[in-house]
Amino acid sequence: MSSHPLLKVEISELSVAERIQLAEDLWDSILEQQEEIPLSAAQQQELDRRLESYKKNPASGSNWEDIKKFSQTE
Repeated sequence: MSSHPLLKVEISELSVAERIQLAEDLWDSILEQQEEIPLSAAQQQELDRRLESYKKNPASGSNWEDIKKFSQTE
């Protein structure tokens, strides 16, 4: 695997922890400019649908803690 010109080392030379950190840093840099990430019409419609559903019944659904507990039991 060859390095991107901006990287000074081969990615494969990094430890797993360093590669994970690199991936997190890369993702964080993308999130800083998330307005530049285009949504398809279908994605926008789904987000609008979910937001409307939430506005009608904010108590429905599950909180993040319950979802994490559920996913850990499977």
